Amino acid sequence: MINRILDFFQAKMEIDHDSDSSQSQQRIPIATCALLLEMAHTDSEFNSLEQEKIISILQDEFNLSHHDASELIELSELERKESLDLWQFTNLINNHYSKEEKKKVLEILWHVVYADDKVDKYEEYLMRKLSNLLNMDHGDMIDAKFKARDKK
Repeated sequence: MINRILDFFQAKMEIDHDSDSSQSQQRIPIATCALLLEMAHTDSEFNSLEQEKIISILQDEFNLSHHDASELIELSELERKESLDLWQFTNLINNHYSKEEKKKVLEILWHVVYADDKVDKYEEYLMRKLSNLLNMDHGDMIDAKFKARDKK
């Protein structure tokens, strides 16, 4: 599985995968996408609006084509299903993202929540959990929520 992921990023993003640091950097889009997918699945309804929103986010944030974003979703979905918890994804983001970058992750997670125009109690709970796992303040989560809602 990891080789397939590394091959994807080597081919699409032209990143050198010889060092451990590069491998970690390559996994950040997968970690971020896995969190987006987890959020989309939280309300037990992963619909086409949420999928298109995630594709759009991946295209914007990681400069991917629609096809590459779809492929990243497929790879991230496999990672998400094989994972025991969300810590492995949030830990990777914590180790490589600044506070501002993590705020952006919270904001794009809120965009997925708002994709279907309703905020489910389970989505709210997961946002609080992810905010804590990303070592972010409650105020940062609320700011990200308002930014996402206002851009809707």
